[in-house]
Amino acid sequence: MYSLAFAANTRPVDLTRYRTFMGELAQQSGEFIRPYFGTPGLAVETKADQTPVTAADRGAEELLRALIAKRYPAHGVIGEEFGEDRPGAEFVWMLDPIDGTKSFVAGVPLWGTLIALLHGGQPVLGTIHLPALGQLMLGDGTTTTLNGRPTRVRPCTRVEDATLLTSDPLNPAIYQDGPAFAAFSRRARLVRTWGDCYGYFLLASGRADVMCDPVLSPWDLAALVPVVHGAGGVITDWQGSAPWPAPSALAATSPSLHAEAIAALNPTDKGRDR
Repeated sequence: MYSLAFAANTRPVDLTRYRTFMGELAQQSGEFIRPYFGTPGLAVETKADQTPVTAADRGAEELLRALIAKRYPAHGVIGEEFGEDRPGAEFVWMLDPIDGTKSFVAGVPLWGTLIALLHGGQPVLGTIHLPALGQLMLGDGTTTTLNGRPTRVRPCTRVEDATLLTSDPLNPAIYQDGPAFAAFSRRARLVRTWGDCYGYFLLASGRADVMCDPVLSPWDLAALVPVVHGAGGVITDWQGSAPWPAPSALAATSPSLHAEAIAALNPTDKGRDR
């Protein structure tokens, strides 16, 4: 478990050069990963937490760490595969080299690389890169771009008009309130498991309205916060509290839709005391 005990320095900082570098990290890691995708006989190991990992996951994180160390040697790094290095630094990069490894090993292109930059412990930049689809989304909490062009969430204020996404429809019953999620899902116009980072990508690019994950790791979440906020969306944890650091996420296209989702997914107060 990672402490997430970062330096308290929160002075304003110009993010321009870091945004450019984040794009470089995404492109180079994508070039590394793509040749592995769809490769027959790709070796897949099972980690202690029962999730899959491949040489693509590990190699991409090693590449990202080397690039960061060369450009910003004083910065910290936390990654899914190789843990933490200087986690208390003013600037910390958080890496999920392949978010959606289950899709990756199945030959499904709905996986991506998540890269976040934290300043003073808060995510200030994030990217969702979908190498198999040629899509690169970057957000700074104020603006979000898709392949260099501004992107925004679409207007949706009612659950009955919404496209609802989640990564695994079984997880709400395991980690949150399963019956409440099932009832909420029945109200939505469309429900799909276009999940992992791809679901947040769809929301931030105006193609879905609610995306929720009842359980997340820090590297799953950090990049999503500035991306969703920058696209005009709302993101919190499952109970409506601050999105970072949190063990779950619920994102929506509007405050009214988000509030309705929170109320529906937490019909009693029992979830708020977890």
